[in-house]
Amino acid sequence: MTAVAAHKARIADLIGVAPVVELPLADCLGLVLASDAVAPVALPPFDNSAMDGYAVRVADLAELPVVLPVPEDIPAGRTDVVPLEPGTAHRIMTGAPVPPGADAVVQVEWTDAGVGSVRVDRGVRLGQNVRRAEDDVRVGEVALRAGRVLGAAQLGLVSALGIPALPVRRRLRVLVLSTGSELVAPGEPLLPGQIYESNGLMLAAAVREAGGEAEQLRFVPDDVDRFRAVVEERIGGFDLLLTSGGVSAGAYEVVKDALTGRGVEFTKVAMQPGGPQGSGRYLGVPVATLPGNPVSAQVSFEVFVRPALRAAMGFADAERPTVVARLRGSITAPSGRTQFRRGAYDAGSGQVVTPVGGPGSHLLSSLALSNCLIEVPAEVDELADGAEVLVRLL
Repeated sequence: MTAVAAHKARIADLIGVAPVVELPLADCLGLVLASDAVAPVALPPFDNSAMDGYAVRVADLAELPVVLPVPEDIPAGRTDVVPLEPGTAHRIMTGAPVPPGADAVVQVEWTDAGVGSVRVDRGVRLGQNVRRAEDDVRVGEVALRAGRVLGAAQLGLVSALGIPALPVRRRLRVLVLSTGSELVAPGEPLLPGQIYESNGLMLAAAVREAGGEAEQLRFVPDDVDRFRAVVEERIGGFDLLLTSGGVSAGAYEVVKDALTGRGVEFTKVAMQPGGPQGSGRYLGVPVATLPGNPVSAQVSFEVFVRPALRAAMGFADAERPTVVARLRGSITAPSGRTQFRRGAYDAGSGQVVTPVGGPGSHLLSSLALSNCLIEVPAEVDELADGAEVLVRLL
């Protein structure tokens, strides 16, 4: 059997690194910056007012209260700012440029809010209520380092610097294909022997949650020729073909039958759930084939595909966070296989984790009720109550 680490490395090597593309800022949310963003302008680009009030010379406020004429209004956005003459004040709005000659701003609450003239009741110190040019970012400074995930604040900063587009690692496009003649779309009536399809939707959602783009191909029947025809028609332009089902050792294993000898290798990985796996390239596109049982498919995605996708797209946190927790209850595991048990982790109760449901790969409800995976090493076949275990937080 193939070790978990070996198969994980193979999937990562297949997927490689996402290409760099330049995208408008509106399309960069959640992506990883591929190179440093250098400031072409300063922030602020000019001295501006931090308050609605009056631009003044501090020397003119030596005796208070004082009445000063107000010959100018300076709203935000005014570009023809007139210098401030001694013995006068300019009414100024927040964000507006401070006029040459002014060395402070008196907030409007400390005045009578006059228009033609203003009575100033309280004094200010030099520079008070003035935002200096380059106080935030200097011209030529690295505003954002490569590798930064672009959230709302980061995009706001870049936009404020006048940068219209950024080089980013683009989202990887994944074609998600679920196989099985027994599959029926949710909402349709079931006949005896049929089940509702869940893997495709689940895996497509997992790809999107990991930061990729997913397109779902539904219900490819257990027919080798039909499988190949559908895949060949749709696979162009995708970075990964992700399948579920049809990879075990029984009859009607359509994925295995269709791709064996055509660039994809199948193996048994030493893990539970999720032993049957496949990987390779088909028509030049990386392929990861997962088992058909829902829990096996999702656990396999978590262990092998998710970290490879995120690493390829540049995310530093490609792996799920892990903690060491104390086991509540006991676990038995098959010797020689790494077991991933669903669990409920409670950090508030002294970092305790409780198994949720049994080890069966069909117990999807227990996965939906879990917030972690409990990892039982391959060399361990039993864990007692209170044992320390490694937990992957979902």
